[in-house]
Amino acid sequence: MSDSMTLAKIATAPADLRARLESIVGTDHVTDDEATLRLFSEDIWARGNHVVMLSVAPANTAELAAVVAATNDAGVDLAPRGAGMSYTTSYTPATDTTITLDMRRMDRVLRVSPEDMTVTVEAGCTWLALNEALKPHGLRTPFWGPMSGIYSTIGGGLSQLNAMFGAGHYGTSSESVIAVTMVLADGRTLRTGARGPDGDTPHYRHYGPDLAGLFMGDSGTLGIKAEVTLRLIQAPGFEDSVSFSFKTGEIMLQALAEMTRAGIASETCGFDPGLTKVRMKRMSMASDVKTLGKVIAKEKSIGKGLLAAAKIAMGGRNFIPEEEYPLHITAEGRCKEAVAADIAKAREIAARFEGAEIENSIAKVIRAMPFPAPNSILGPEGESWVPVHGQASLSTAPAMFAEIRAYFDSMQDTFDKHGIFNGFLFSSLSTTAIVIEPVFFWPEGYRPIHESMVEPAHLKNLKQLGPNPDATAVVNTAREQVKAICKKYGAAHFQIGRAYTAYRESRDEAFKDVLDAVKAVVDPRGIFNPGCLGFPIREGRN
Repeated sequence: MSDSMTLAKIATAPADLRARLESIVGTDHVTDDEATLRLFSEDIWARGNHVVMLSVAPANTAELAAVVAATNDAGVDLAPRGAGMSYTTSYTPATDTTITLDMRRMDRVLRVSPEDMTVTVEAGCTWLALNEALKPHGLRTPFWGPMSGIYSTIGGGLSQLNAMFGAGHYGTSSESVIAVTMVLADGRTLRTGARGPDGDTPHYRHYGPDLAGLFMGDSGTLGIKAEVTLRLIQAPGFEDSVSFSFKTGEIMLQALAEMTRAGIASETCGFDPGLTKVRMKRMSMASDVKTLGKVIAKEKSIGKGLLAAAKIAMGGRNFIPEEEYPLHITAEGRCKEAVAADIAKAREIAARFEGAEIENSIAKVIRAMPFPAPNSILGPEGESWVPVHGQASLSTAPAMFAEIRAYFDSMQDTFDKHGIFNGFLFSSLSTTAIVIEPVFFWPEGYRPIHESMVEPAHLKNLKQLGPNPDATAVVNTAREQVKAICKKYGAAHFQIGRAYTAYRESRDEAFKDVLDAVKAVVDPRGIFNPGCLGFPIREGRN
């Protein structure tokens, strides 16, 4: 987990396997460049003990199936990788004999069907590219992406699950899926759903048992997502936002739970004082000007845009009371009256919990710039950053947060000693769950994974802090304690990977038997992301 951790020597792929892979995808798309292999062997949190021995980038489903069959025949492991934004070692190699599947060449929007209200994409398509393709049609997927959508791929999002835009109404990414085309370990393709007269126009998910659901949130262990069909909605014609500040996190979460039950928000986003301070410290005058320009462009008229931008500018950086918890609500709909009613309901609920209305600057900025460059994967001075999270029920979220907050308070002296600071992000999922996501910043330097994503102009202004194994160890301990608290409240997790071991422990024996039986069919040799979801790493391979 630290930069000081020594990586193993890169293994050499068998010559006959490399030749077979090159014959499938072309020599330019089989890579053994050391810098690339080491980049593909780390994620935002961890640099492990193994390095992939090759990276292979297929261009379509047929090439993907042939690559998977070849690696399975050779007895090597596969680590499918989308944008690389995981922080749970989901795609990092667990063995010396691992090949990375770089899915970014499979990035096409294959079919937009306004007639059937569906869109089919390759798994390496980004959320940004999908939204751009749908804009001319006046259409949108119900869930339309995480904040990292400039890079995050749809296949990665479904493997890991994610939330944000549209999640308040429609839940996470998987709940917008109609069908998937999966590649199994032997190279066969498995296609789910009702698929029309030609067998290739999916239009309904539930045709018998919902096999698509098996592959959602699987951390890439049950197959490789090749193509995904999502349902469409007409892009809402109206939106508005409102923001509030609450005295405590528990009170804010009670208000958020009531708003979630009411189903009034397309998305919600809350912060604690710690994360607000980080945001204010990170923002520069240049980024302020860029942001105001985006807000102006987002509005329907220049006059309204200038007014919105002026309100944000006049609000300044200190419109949120220093020790309070802001909550930002966005409502959308087909008519302005419906949106106004939802905003009015949000105000009514906030008033019941003594929430004070504040400038809706952040809510407007989030909608105006939904997929910003991921500069926030580093702290304001170049610190390392990592989240941990849990999805709690509406009734238990305040207590779960209070227990995590109390633990952090008890650790404050230790955090201060090591230069660690933290914050919280909160959001809602449909009408049933709240995401509580503590994040940590600590003085350890950035790595190649960060350099590959952060804007160069932003990166050059940050410090390279170098390795800090002692602070990293404290962060690791704190993350494990947060996971233990989440387990106590029966919380769920996205990005299970190899990080949330409570997943398998929490399942009953019958569930595990079914899961293992599925694994035995789709990946009998255990080549897909060994160790994820608690599946074993084959003996002699680590």
